[in-house]
Amino acid sequence: MKSFDVAVIGSGPGGYVSAIRCAQLGMKVAIIEKYSTMGGTCLNVGCIPSKALLDSSHHFEDAVKHFDTHGIEIPSEVKVNLEKMMARKQSVVDQTTVGIEFLMKKNKIDVFHGIGAFKDATHISISGTKNEEIEAKYTIIATGSKPSTLPFAKIDKERIITSTEALKLKEIPKHLIIIGGGVIGLELGQVYKRLGSEVTVVEYMDRIISTMDKGLSKELAKVLKKQKFKINTSHKVSSVKRVDDRVIVQAENKKGETVTFEGDYCLVSVGRSAYTAGLNSDAAGVQLNERGQVVVNEHLQTTATNIYAIGDVVKGAMLAHKAEEEGVFVAEHIAGQKPHINYNLIPGVVYTWPEVASVGKTEEQLINEGIAYKSGQFPMRALGRSRASMDLDGFVKVLADEATDEILGVHMIGARCADLIAEAVVAMEFRASAEDISRISHAHPTFTEAIKEAALAATDDRALHV
Repeated sequence: MKSFDVAVIGSGPGGYVSAIRCAQLGMKVAIIEKYSTMGGTCLNVGCIPSKALLDSSHHFEDAVKHFDTHGIEIPSEVKVNLEKMMARKQSVVDQTTVGIEFLMKKNKIDVFHGIGAFKDATHISISGTKNEEIEAKYTIIATGSKPSTLPFAKIDKERIITSTEALKLKEIPKHLIIIGGGVIGLELGQVYKRLGSEVTVVEYMDRIISTMDKGLSKELAKVLKKQKFKINTSHKVSSVKRVDDRVIVQAENKKGETVTFEGDYCLVSVGRSAYTAGLNSDAAGVQLNERGQVVVNEHLQTTATNIYAIGDVVKGAMLAHKAEEEGVFVAEHIAGQKPHINYNLIPGVVYTWPEVASVGKTEEQLINEGIAYKSGQFPMRALGRSRASMDLDGFVKVLADEATDEILGVHMIGARCADLIAEAVVAMEFRASAEDISRISHAHPTFTEAIKEAALAATDDRALHV
């Protein structure tokens, strides 16, 4: 039986990053992955393939709608070759997963393919192509999450699908019905909208992206409606039925009336739930909560003190970069260091176009917590760079403490916001004031100028370009 200092169960962003950091710190590490490829949901059926399709569909839309304005004339009709688009997406995924395998070899991490299950707190049986058992002083559970479903919506993986199937469709839907107006549903909805699908979103809450700042929800809804999305908020879905090649969705609106939607595909995108099946956690003394998540303390230790859990399988936002931070945190804690994570400063991003990004407190949170704040907002359309690239939608909003001027939250929607948000995270990590940002020189013309202007707006309402 092989013995290790640390065994990591799951090779997603949290698991593989944790394994690398443990190896860097001199530990002998094993990683267990049930699938034949490394990288978990994010690399195989999540962040990476969805961004590849978003990028391809964005190019297509530009060619169809905007090239002419730029003086680029295409003499014949621009067509989508979905098969080629999917093949490019797959090649991006393959390159990325191979990259993880390289990193495992480079860091001398032993890789086991199979399902890892606890025999006890220090022994893990691995059932795969061959069955084996390993011993580990410490174990890190990084088994991630799977798409949540609705009890009355049977996923047939053909017409009634999850995000996994939506990333490999063989045809462009005529009418895609999306249940859930969160990040995943909207991103995939935009892919197929650009390619020619009619897209209808049915959302239970009173707004889309309901966990983010209200102003962002409102602006994104406005932009998506302009893109011809049909958005139905405050709708409670009651049934999803497939009849031949049609899917019929019934929902109750806020007046209590039954509304029927009919399409050829239905994407059920109602969040994700922690995946712990097959772990045999009881044998190791690892407690799960009523939602199936692993219970952990502030050090991410489970109820078995030599076993840790990170990422989607524990509470908090289900984000790849949150899992990575936790993976490094746990590795360093095992090594006897004193790492920290500020969960308030983990940014959230929606990769629609315009992109949406947020860090820190929302206005709603500050009001609920009774914190006096100032707000400064600046529209993207007032930037020279926005006009040059025809990306006029959106704004940046800076929230600062009324008394100290410390930045408490930054919320933005517009071109390249997924990258712009890092400036706000850095500023908040260093506890900068809105005035600090407003006094920093930003290159012109750039999208980042909107952050400076919003900071100026939050500092005595002195934005320069509005």
